[in-house]
Amino acid sequence: MLVLSLPQPGRADPEEDEVWESNAELKPMERVSSFRKIALGTWSAPRDPQIYGTLSVRMEAALDYLEAYRAATGRRLTITHLVGKAAARALAALPEANAVLRFGRPYLRERVSVFFSVATEDPETGAIDLSGAKLDDVDRASLDAIVDGLEREVSRVRSGTDEDLKASRDTFRRLPALASRALLDTIAFGLFDLNLDLRRLGLPKDPFGSVIVTNIGSLGLTEAYAPLMAYSRTPLLLAVGAAVDAPVVEDGALKVGKVMRVHATLDHRLLDGKHAAILARVIRETLEDPFTHLGAIPGREAAAEAAQ
Repeated sequence: MLVLSLPQPGRADPEEDEVWESNAELKPMERVSSFRKIALGTWSAPRDPQIYGTLSVRMEAALDYLEAYRAATGRRLTITHLVGKAAARALAALPEANAVLRFGRPYLRERVSVFFSVATEDPETGAIDLSGAKLDDVDRASLDAIVDGLEREVSRVRSGTDEDLKASRDTFRRLPALASRALLDTIAFGLFDLNLDLRRLGLPKDPFGSVIVTNIGSLGLTEAYAPLMAYSRTPLLLAVGAAVDAPVVEDGALKVGKVMRVHATLDHRLLDGKHAAILARVIRETLEDPFTHLGAIPGREAAAEAAQ
């Protein structure tokens, strides 16, 4: 048992007692506002590991790539697909960032999976809902496979034909709010801490994957920071803003360019500034030079010949 002897108020010579030295020189605040008292009673000491950062990307080449790809393939490739592919390339280049915590210890995922957030409408209530679809092995998948796979999964979500999603919606609709958190924590504990395959219970394996991508630009927004979801166990979330006209400096001259901001939320328990810098570099180079980093567009030459 450790007993500390503290100096008594008003004692002339504190050295008469054996004391620990003060950590910092402090004195009590004499006047505390009513708001400050409310704030002190509302929040606890910070324990949130989230860190935030913004990456500004020149988008002229990416927009040209989208147009050329659509013309050549007939597929509706979007900025969301490109960002998902760029993020997957970044995680493949930095495997230690593709991690999950189990019992407080980092474990590396063996697959690079991307969860694409999708705004939907609840087919029964008509309320705006937020769901999404996860694609596996996005780092190795072709853009054709990413476009087709996401279109297929999103169609199932929006049409209400995804039975697992329907069952989970029904469950949480009936649950009281306080019970929802307990259920989500229990599911996360089973899926990740115990690493159980719970598909027979309607729960997909690693449902949110390595990174979550949400396109806020499709809602007309240019900036937003989205929170990490504790039960997802996903340490990286990218909120993609709209590509807009903005002043840029090129060869020392001021001009108008197309700029898009990617807002990242990271789990500081797994990712730090060094990881963020490497991830940002790969994402930037992919989006700013897609013709080099994403390969030739399938059928582009044939489409060009047919147009002549």
